[in-house]
Amino acid sequence: MDKRAKITEIIERVSRKKAPGSDESLFDSGLLDSFALPDMVSELEAAFGVKIPDSDLNPRKFDTIERIETYLESLQ
Repeated sequence: MDKRAKITEIIERVSRKKAPGSDESLFDSGLLDSFALPDMVSELEAAFGVKIPDSDLNPRKFDTIERIETYLESLQ
């Protein structure tokens, strides 16, 4: 499974809704909120073997699937 597909799967599992397009806002769409962000981050850490620092828990970094993918690439 490629990275974007895995990210999409995690978002859908955390939100229990179908993920939007890769450039659509996850927060503006109501798919995710500040309560769901830590759950999503934990799943991303486990799936991709990275550690996301608390200082990076900013909704802007995780606002779209594309941004999440770019951010994860910067950690690897």
